[in-house]
Amino acid sequence: MVQLEVFLQTLISGILLGGLYAVIGLGMTLIMGVMKIINLAHGELMMVAMYIAFWLFSLLGVDPYVSLLVTIPALFVLGVVIQRTLISPVLKVDSILPENQVILTVGIGMILANLATMFFSSDYRSTPVSYAADAWYLSDYWRSSPIELSLSVPWTVSFGFALAITAALWGFLQHTDTGKAIRATAQDKDAALMMGINVERMTMVTFGLGAALVGAAGSLFIPMYYLYPALGGKFTLIAFVITILGGLGSTQGAIIGGIILGIFESMTATYIGMGWAPVGRFVIFVACLVFLPRGVAGLMKRS
Repeated sequence: MVQLEVFLQTLISGILLGGLYAVIGLGMTLIMGVMKIINLAHGELMMVAMYIAFWLFSLLGVDPYVSLLVTIPALFVLGVVIQRTLISPVLKVDSILPENQVILTVGIGMILANLATMFFSSDYRSTPVSYAADAWYLSDYWRSSPIELSLSVPWTVSFGFALAITAALWGFLQHTDTGKAIRATAQDKDAALMMGINVERMTMVTFGLGAALVGAAGSLFIPMYYLYPALGGKFTLIAFVITILGGLGSTQGAIIGGIILGIFESMTATYIGMGWAPVGRFVIFVACLVFLPRGVAGLMKRS
């Protein structure tokens, strides 16, 4: 019974973590699907959002979840500015090195991390919310349950917001003219251009959306994570693994990939050790490249 309880608790933790990972992966997947580049400044954009949420909490007492109202539009604007002033000009230039736009995003990430270090130092920071250690227990609602399971309040609330954001994104892409134009641009830029779609504007909006999604993830993670300038590299890697695992450019694959990665990391941490969770991340990444090169999206297309 104890082993079953540990397994179920680990599974729940993995699903909650995976839901937040999915939001991060969705941002990179959107950018990859439309612009055909990997944004390696993705985690640093999340770090910027976390600093915004942190200072709103520290200076004004704004709850991290309320700060979503600020971080989402702020990161959307930052993403649009970065795409229009830095990435777009590079995409238009013929270069001996076709991956120059990817190298550019690495440089953008380094600049953001170093600016954060200059302005805020390398100190670890956190938002000590009152509900940080609170949890909901199954026994409080089902007293005859033979298994004692708990749900962390901040993790569960963050997961709920992640579901709402994912649903809103799906509705936007499926039922709005701009969303349909983004999907058309991702499928075939030339055909979209012939249909009268402003492809350049769609790429700008897409990069802004990707930044807004990872900005939302920053507000959702800040109640549970320590914040420091070098944090972005870890989440860039996570987003990259999810993008490969889900299938390049597949939003459905990114959601499934995020859940898979979250469960895998949670199981690895519980049954092998906390220090092995990043190793497990690399293992699933390499295994996907070798045995599932098209990701989860490739399996869904086959079926």
